[in-house]
Amino acid sequence: MWWGILALTVVTTVVISLILPKQYTAGATVVVDVKSPDPISGVVLQGMIAPGYMATQVDIIQSDRVAKRVLRDLRLDQSPELISQWRDETDGEGAFDSWLAERIQKKLDVKPQRESNVIHIAYTGTDPRFASAVANAFVKAYLDISLELRVEPAKQYSSMFEEQTGQARSKLEDAQSKLSAYQQKSGLVATDERMDVENARLLDLSSQLVALQTQSAEARSRQAQAGSNSPEVLNNGLILTLKSDLSRQEAKQKELLAKFGAAHPQVVELNDSIAEVRTRLEAETKRITGSLGVNNAVNQSRESQVRAALDAQRAKILQIKAQRDEAAVLVRDVESAQRAYDAIQARLSQTSLESQSNSTNISILKVASPPAEASSPRLVLNTLLSIFLGLMLASGIVLGVELNDRRLRSVEDVTGNLNLMLLGVMPKAAFKGDIASEPAVKRLTVPSVSALSAPQA
Repeated sequence: MWWGILALTVVTTVVISLILPKQYTAGATVVVDVKSPDPISGVVLQGMIAPGYMATQVDIIQSDRVAKRVLRDLRLDQSPELISQWRDETDGEGAFDSWLAERIQKKLDVKPQRESNVIHIAYTGTDPRFASAVANAFVKAYLDISLELRVEPAKQYSSMFEEQTGQARSKLEDAQSKLSAYQQKSGLVATDERMDVENARLLDLSSQLVALQTQSAEARSRQAQAGSNSPEVLNNGLILTLKSDLSRQEAKQKELLAKFGAAHPQVVELNDSIAEVRTRLEAETKRITGSLGVNNAVNQSRESQVRAALDAQRAKILQIKAQRDEAAVLVRDVESAQRAYDAIQARLSQTSLESQSNSTNISILKVASPPAEASSPRLVLNTLLSIFLGLMLASGIVLGVELNDRRLRSVEDVTGNLNLMLLGVMPKAAFKGDIASEPAVKRLTVPSVSALSAPQA
C-alpha cells in the first residue's frame, strides 16, 4: 500500500508535468541611482534615500498606469481575440483595458535585489518572444512613467509660476510707477545729494546767526554806553582833531583875554571860532552815537532775517526728510517687489528646465531576451517534489489506517490499551527451513476477551 501511494503520486506528477504547456520567463534588470545629485538643482533629493523609495518604485512598476502603457505600446488593447475573450468572460461589463491589465499583471514578477538599488522585472508566458517583449515593454513603460511623474509636477509648477510671475511683474511696475510719480511730484531724487547741501546751508545759517547775535549784543552794549566818553567818540580822528583845535583856540582865547580883554575884535572872532568848533564837535559826537544806534538796528534786522532764514531752512530740511522717508518706503516697496519677482523668476526657470527634462535616474542594466529553455514545468524538480510529497502522503495514509484499525502487536498493547491481565505469550511458530534448534511451540489455551472481561464468582 505504501509503495503504491508513492508510485501513484510520482506518476501523476510526471504525467501532469508532461501535459502542461511550457512556460518561458524573460527578465530585464534596471538600476535606480539614488545618490547622484539632481542635474538641475545640483542637490541630492532626500526622498530618494528614504527606506521606502525602492518599494515605491516596485509599486510603480506594478501599477495599472504602467500596465496600460504596456498594452498601448504592444497594441494588445487592439487585439480582436482578447476583446472577444473579454466579452465572453465579463459579458462586456467593465473596462477592457483594466481587465487586460489585471491579467497581464498576474504573470509579472518584480523583485528588488536585497540591499541593492537593482530591480529585476520578469514576465512569464507560453511564447518566449512574447515574454521578452512584455518584459522590455514594462521596462520602457516604467522609464516613461517615471519621467512623466517627474515632469508633470514641474509643468504644473511652471504654469503656476508663470501666472505668479505676471502678478509679481505687475506689482513691481506699480511700485515703480508710484515711486516715479512721487519723485516727480516732490522734485526729490532718492539717490541725490540734496540733503547734504541743505544741511550744509543750515549749518552756515546757524553760524551766521551766532555771529550776528554776538555783533548785536556788542552793538547794544556800545549803544548803551554811547556819549562823549564812549570809545567810538574818543577814538574818532575828526573828534580828536576838533578837540585838539578847540584846546588850542581856548588857550589862545585865554591869552588874548588876558592881553586885550573880552571886547577886543580878535577875542570876539576867536570866541566865534571856538563856538563853531564846539558845535562841530557836538554834531560829530551825535553822529557817532547815532551811528551806533543805526548799527545796532541793522544788526538786529540782520539777526531777524538770518533767524527767519534758519527757521525756513530747518522747516525745509524737515520737509525733505519727510519726503525722503516716504520715498524710502516706496523704494523699499520696489525692492521687495523686485526680490519677489527675481525669486519667482528663478523658480520659473528651474521648473521650466525640469519640465523639459528627458532623462531620469533609472538605467537599464539588462534587456530581456527570448529564453532558450522553459521555466516551467520543471520535470526533475517536480519529480523530486512528488517523491517527497508521496512519502508524506503515504506515511499519512498508513498512519490513518493504523489508527482506524488498531491491532495488538506487543505486550504493552494488552496491558496498556485493554487494561487486562496477561496470562501468557505464545512463541513464534517454526516454519520449514528454520533452524532445528528452535524449541517446539507450546500450545496454551487463552480465554476469550469476553471471558476475561466477565466477572468471576
